[in-house]
Amino acid sequence: MRTTLTLEPDVATQVERLRKERDMALKDVINEALRRGLMEMRAKPKQQERYETRVHDSGQLLMDIKEALAMMDEEYDRKKLGY
Repeated sequence: MRTTLTLEPDVATQVERLRKERDMALKDVINEALRRGLMEMRAKPKQQERYETRVHDSGQLLMDIKEALAMMDEEYDRKKLGY
């Protein structure tokens, strides 16, 4: 099949580089790239390996969380008001 194909500049550069490296005709590089790409696109997506984080016991809280948040609010207000 004969057709006109417009390549993006970055793709055209890669195709031309590969064509020179392998001493192949342009149509052969394009056909091989399309075959490989189409096979990859038809393949089922690989299932990603599940990532789990380890649990670490950091001990008992040294301060009540509400108290810590109140202190942070006070510090924020001081900086905002400039004193």
